[in-house]
Amino acid sequence: MKFEKRQFIGLTFGIIVVVVSAVFMDKIGKSLFYFISVLAFIIASLPFVTSLMFQQGKQKEKESKFLEFTRDLVEGVKMGTPINKGIFNLQDRDYGTLSPHIKKLSNQISLGLSLDNALKTFAKETKSVVISRAVTLISEAQKAGGDIDTILESVSKSVSQTEELKKEQKSSVSNLVVQGYIIFLVFIVIMLVLQYAILPIATDFNKNDSGLINGDNSEEPVKDASGISFPLFVLLLVQSVFAGLIIGNISEGRLLSGVKHSFILLTITLVIVTGARVMLG
Repeated sequence: MKFEKRQFIGLTFGIIVVVVSAVFMDKIGKSLFYFISVLAFIIASLPFVTSLMFQQGKQKEKESKFLEFTRDLVEGVKMGTPINKGIFNLQDRDYGTLSPHIKKLSNQISLGLSLDNALKTFAKETKSVVISRAVTLISEAQKAGGDIDTILESVSKSVSQTEELKKEQKSSVSNLVVQGYIIFLVFIVIMLVLQYAILPIATDFNKNDSGLINGDNSEEPVKDASGISFPLFVLLLVQSVFAGLIIGNISEGRLLSGVKHSFILLTITLVIVTGARVMLG
């Protein structure tokens, strides 16, 4: 991922907000400082996350357009056009983010590079597992001496089936994704109730009980609710990261797709927890 201008602006803005908040921390209080710092972190991280999501979207578009490209290529080859000529004829068609790769593929073939090597370069530069598998299938079938139109048609069907399976998987687990978010929100509520309702009562009870047993001058250490709040906060953060990764892996079959879910859950956690600290103390 290249460091873009908007990422630099977001990071700079976040740092400035944190520094200014730290200067006036005595006036605004620690709780509000933490809340502002969380907002600054979210603003600074947002350009990086959106860039990652944009790149993933481009990869999905490449795989989708590759299916369209292979179908057009099959039609040309069935009409008797050699595959090299067919690729050259399709180089000016609009295939979205895949178009620059197709033009480069056509140029390499025109310059005398073998179809096998040109396709391997094409697959490597697209950085797509689906395209790499399809190109490998074409190369191996060509070496075996199969009919190129039959090979391309099989590849087109294989890519089409892969895309359909991905769509079916995403649709079938959409309810699980929603359930995952609901369960996580319930988990946050339970943690907040534990921290701000149950633990203070337990602490007061512990203090009163210690006073009755040891007298008012007892120096026996009593656990305070604030000492347990940090481990609970860390637990929520860890849960946010891994829950998001699992949701992404289940919904789209890629662990990297869970980064956006992890970011959303982290944002929800940080805003709710620090906001609760400002309001409830």
